Amino acid sequence: MVEEKKQLTLVLGVIGADVHAVGNRILEYALTEAGFKVVNIGVMASQEEFIAAAVETNADAILVSSLYGHGEIDCRGLREKAVEAGIGSIRMYVGGNLVVGKQDWGEVEKKFIGMGFDRAYPPGTMPQDAIDDLLRDFGFTQRC
Repeated sequence: MVEEKKQLTLVLGVIGADVHAVGNRILEYALTEAGFKVVNIGVMASQEEFIAAAVETNADAILVSSLYGHGEIDCRGLREKAVEAGIGSIRMYVGGNLVVGKQDWGEVEKKFIGMGFDRAYPPGTMPQDAIDDLLRDFGFTQRC
């Protein structure tokens, strides 16, 4: 008998005052095609909106995108808000142009991991990289 896999629910959005919608829609499409249930809260989303959507949908992960360079400011404290909401162990992923100016990616990644994100992705990361990481992180060897 084949055991049915649980379909993972992901909250996806663009944080802060960022209005970059194209990448958000591309990610939504790629993640949906890969078999995930995607709850897209859109652009200009606050930390509170990410947390509320995750609680409401019993999400498995939160995926935060930021392209306008202020991700470091916008994301600070998100893990603490998740803890306060009772979902402190939820997986959190972040990607895009997260900081202003050219900075060493290793240092940027370290900052976001230090803020409580499980994974951080640099500009230009392909959706498949995140899909592969999600599948690995949740113990799947193939699509959901």
